[in-house]
Amino acid sequence: MTNVLAFTHPAPVRPEAERHAAMMQSFAAHRRHGDDVFWLKENAELLNILECTNSALDEADLESYRGFYDGVEKRLRFFPQYYRFLLSICLDLEDLGMAGDKGAALVAWVAEEGFAHVELSDLQRLEARRLMARRGVDPLPGDGGLEERVRGFIGRSASFSMPNKKAAYELTHAVFYLSEYGRRDPQLDEATRLSLEFAGLLAFLEQNADLLAEICLALRFGGFEVPEVWEAWLVRHTHLFTVLSPDEASVQDDYHEYLVCNWLMRCKGERGFAKAMASDGMVFRRASGVSGPLRELSECMYGLDNRSGDWTAMRPVVIERLSQDAQTVLSWAEHSSDKFDMFFEGFARAGGARGMA
Repeated sequence: MTNVLAFTHPAPVRPEAERHAAMMQSFAAHRRHGDDVFWLKENAELLNILECTNSALDEADLESYRGFYDGVEKRLRFFPQYYRFLLSICLDLEDLGMAGDKGAALVAWVAEEGFAHVELSDLQRLEARRLMARRGVDPLPGDGGLEERVRGFIGRSASFSMPNKKAAYELTHAVFYLSEYGRRDPQLDEATRLSLEFAGLLAFLEQNADLLAEICLALRFGGFEVPEVWEAWLVRHTHLFTVLSPDEASVQDDYHEYLVCNWLMRCKGERGFAKAMASDGMVFRRASGVSGPLRELSECMYGLDNRSGDWTAMRPVVIERLSQDAQTVLSWAEHSSDKFDMFFEGFARAGGARGMA
């Protein structure tokens, strides 16, 4: 026989604990150096997701972080400016199953040193309070209005109908801290739900999966319904990620987007981090060609002399000025939320400059 067909088989999907251990080994030892602040950021984000999704791990799975844990006191004393990263990693390691109880002593020392008092924003102060509360310490006992001020910020819905990624990420993180990453009811009001929907519509129009995944998580943690169109797009987007070796691509990659998209998958009850994992270096790449019509839509609106915030009136005017692809995504966005009309009223910014002439 000369006609022999050769079949290739996809790499088998390893058990979940093995995939997690491989991912931790890659982040801990192969992507960046341990003295790099970006190492702290990446590993804090990965471990935070594994901890808050109740990942099943044993101490052997965490062995790649043993060197960090053994020397965390020295790092904290020399790099106190990174105390939130360092505490987060230490506490998550202990809560994931690493033997040791250093976290309580480190929290007590950080609180005594007053590091939370020199934070520049309420969001950073709220994160510090949330972190140290995990070991029974409030670093800001005299600041009874902190949570109220944060709730005031996230409840200003109109602010989130205009593109501002920094504010949108601060919105999602505020909900993460208030909800203990979905572990308790944050008691959000209707205004905050609108803030999340408006920010989500902007992220969807931009096809920004990183931000949209965080917004979908925040909606879930707040007990709100998540638009099906958004999550369906994110599921497809997540499946299209590729995992490469460092020899094939730079470590300047889409790792955060990969993490939060798979975090959402797990919160939806679907299998997350399902790609084949290697314990050496890994680089994460989103599918190419992902872009949305947000810029095109913004330029269209800015160029209209007589724009209105009435979506029903503006829709035909806008549609005829957009490309076909932009029209398609805009239509999906329009039908994804019953608050699109309210969103567009703020997005249009029609009349905000009255009296300035």
